[in-house]
Amino acid sequence: MKTIYHPADSRGHANHGWLSTHHSFSFAGYQNPQRMRFGVLRVLNDDEVLGGRGFGSHPHDNMEIVSIPLEGDLEHKDSMGNTTVIREGDVQVMSAGTGVVHSEKNHHPDRPVKFLQIWVFPRERNVEPRYDQVRIDPAGEADRWQEIVTPEPREGAVWVHQDAYFSIGRFTADGNTQYKVHRPGNGVYLFVLEGAAEVAGQTLGRRDALGITEADEFPVAIGPDGARILALEVPMNLS
Repeated sequence: MKTIYHPADSRGHANHGWLSTHHSFSFAGYQNPQRMRFGVLRVLNDDEVLGGRGFGSHPHDNMEIVSIPLEGDLEHKDSMGNTTVIREGDVQVMSAGTGVVHSEKNHHPDRPVKFLQIWVFPRERNVEPRYDQVRIDPAGEADRWQEIVTPEPREGAVWVHQDAYFSIGRFTADGNTQYKVHRPGNGVYLFVLEGAAEVAGQTLGRRDALGITEADEFPVAIGPDGARILALEVPMNLS
């Protein structure tokens, strides 16, 4: 097993007044040649947007884009004709493919929205653009890894054009769990949303991350206050 530790305070940060954002990998004004990607995982942005504000219309292509609201509600509009609200407990995917234009903004005028935006390189280019979102059962992540993103359509998850699996677990204090890699050669980027855990001798606190490669499975020891953890399993080589 090989690991790479990314403490929360090592992430890039930008405060634009209406937007406070932390970048796990190089993005916009944060450029770090040592933090360009983890396998096909290109972007992990931890965003907080003030009430009524948001991102105006902008284009994407040839990227799988997943949004996970952690608090509040996010409005989405795109050139495919979708107009939706993504709420805490939802997971959204947009396969940009040959090209799509979209906008996002805080649905509420009086409170912030906090969400993760994640970009993954697709296994094939120039696919037809596609949009989907699902509601995640919160009971499904109690002391287990609940899959929320998969490489193929399945109930209770969104799917992407990549051999990637995203899972969320909310684990009891002082417990232990095991993560099993779905596909040989995939790596896992563990991102602690809340609480604390220990993996491979490394203690992880809130918003700390650990990249794990060359492992078929590994144990995760949960801290005294419990933990909610996002596991981003992705191929390590660009196809």
